[in-house]
Amino acid sequence: MKKHSLVLGTVLSVISTSSFAAGREHIEIVGSSTVYPFATVVAETFGKKTKFKTPKIESTGSGGGLKLFCSGNGINTPDITNSSRRIKKSEVELCASNGVENITEVQVGFDGIAIANSKKGETFNLSLKDVFLALAKEVPGEKEGELIENPYKTWKDVNANLPDTKIEVLGPPPTSGTRDAFAELALEGGCKKIDWIKALKKTDKSKFKSLCHTVREDGAYIEAGENDNLIVQKLDKNKNALGVFGFSFLDQNEDKVKGAVIDGVEISFDNIADGQYPVSRPLYFYVKGDHVGKVPGIAEFLAEFTSDDAWGEDGYLTEKGLIPLSEEKREEISEAARELKVLSLEEES
Repeated sequence: MKKHSLVLGTVLSVISTSSFAAGREHIEIVGSSTVYPFATVVAETFGKKTKFKTPKIESTGSGGGLKLFCSGNGINTPDITNSSRRIKKSEVELCASNGVENITEVQVGFDGIAIANSKKGETFNLSLKDVFLALAKEVPGEKEGELIENPYKTWKDVNANLPDTKIEVLGPPPTSGTRDAFAELALEGGCKKIDWIKALKKTDKSKFKSLCHTVREDGAYIEAGENDNLIVQKLDKNKNALGVFGFSFLDQNEDKVKGAVIDGVEISFDNIADGQYPVSRPLYFYVKGDHVGKVPGIAEFLAEFTSDDAWGEDGYLTEKGLIPLSEEKREEISEAARELKVLSLEEES
């Protein structure tokens, strides 16, 4: 009886798989605009090298992608979502509430966040404190503990050594992982340079985060959407504006834009790789385990993305600006990807 049940189960599984896959023969990927160019190159290579259709990729931002990914397990939901930050506990819980529990996390490498401007403009040498004071909604007043609406109009107002040009920064919206990482690494990094605010983290963590992460809304920071290429184009036309985007876009547009020096460190492949550049972050994608074996090619796509040809030190993704992980870390992650290791809430930070 057990043998017959096993055979019947296999038949039903095949029928279910066929009916699922009949609705979609290609992998669907959403998420981060920063990871998008890397995923696109892998998808195109995968489409040429294998019998599978080239995956379709949509740039929705990290937050938007995870929302779509976590909406359910059906054929109308994405198989993979890219993210330029780690998945949040609240997102893991949203996924679980919609039946998406078999999630595999793949860290693909590192990226630096550039604060850049036109090559025709001034060269900026910024500290993280300068960045915070220029872009925070509230900044310290004259007295310790006092907060005031950000009064600074020019970079020279922030720091006498900076250019006397209007503060005008084009950057990603709140749905972007780049925005999250920029707030955590650059704004909070600068915020902590002010002693009494740094001390606030221990006494009132919520107030500390709100103060350090809230961007001014008076026009100095302009939300420019999820399209980093559009920011580069706008910087090329406006030499006084600065933009916030991933290193890969800076690397690919070095004929038009240049990165600011941050805390005395230039943004470069080597400085990000060895941890010197202060505004750098890991990049990820997340795989829906329940779609593997139902939508054709997911396991094979993972194998391509985590191959030395792609994400290795001399892989084709490094040519696009991806900063590779160590060989040991790549081996560990590729093994977890092959095994479709399930992310647990305990692992998630």
